[in-house]
Amino acid sequence: MQVLRTVNTPTLAEKLGMTARKSALLEKAARLGLGPTELQTLAFQRGCIHYLTGDEPEEPLASEHQFSNEELAVALLCIALPYDFRGFRCGASMLGIAGLLPGRIAQLAVQESSEVALRYVAGVGKKFEPWNKFWQELLEALPPCAEPLPDVLPHPTRFVSMTGFTRKGPGLVAGWHRPGRRTLVTG
Repeated sequence: MQVLRTVNTPTLAEKLGMTARKSALLEKAARLGLGPTELQTLAFQRGCIHYLTGDEPEEPLASEHQFSNEELAVALLCIALPYDFRGFRCGASMLGIAGLLPGRIAQLAVQESSEVALRYVAGVGKKFEPWNKFWQELLEALPPCAEPLPDVLPHPTRFVSMTGFTRKGPGLVAGWHRPGRRTLVTG
C-alpha cells in the first residue's frame, strides 16, 4: 500500500533517519478503507476524546473485530505513516486502553519496524505511571533499539494532562490521555 501524502510531508521514518518498508498493518487498514486520517477518526470513535475535532462521524469506521485496539495503536505509531504529531499522540493514547496485550503490541511493532516509536511511548508511560505494570511489560517485550533522534517525537508532556496546583496546594499531578467515553451535553 502506498500512503498518500501531501507534498513535502515526510514519513515518520524519514524524520527519524530511518527507511520505512512496506507495512502489512497499513495495508490491512487500507483494505478496510482506513488511511491516516481515518485511523485518527477511528481512535476518536474509540474514545480518544482529548483529540476530538467535533467533525467525526458517529458510525464506527471499523469494528474491534475487524481492526483491534492493539492494531490501531501500532498503526497510528507506525513509522511508515506521514509525520503527524496528532496521529502519533492518538496512538500513544490508544496504548492507555485497559486490557491491551503487551506481547501482541510488541509483535506488531516489530512487524512494522516501529520499535523505536513504541519503545519511546512506553518509556514515557513508565516515567509518568511507574506503578502501571503495562508499560514495564511492553518495554520488556520490545527488542532493544536505538533512541529516536532528539526533538522528532512529541515531548513527553504531550501524552498527559498535567496540573501544577491541586486541592492540597502546589504539586504536579499528571494523567495519561486515555480513551474515554464521549458524552453529549444538551442544553
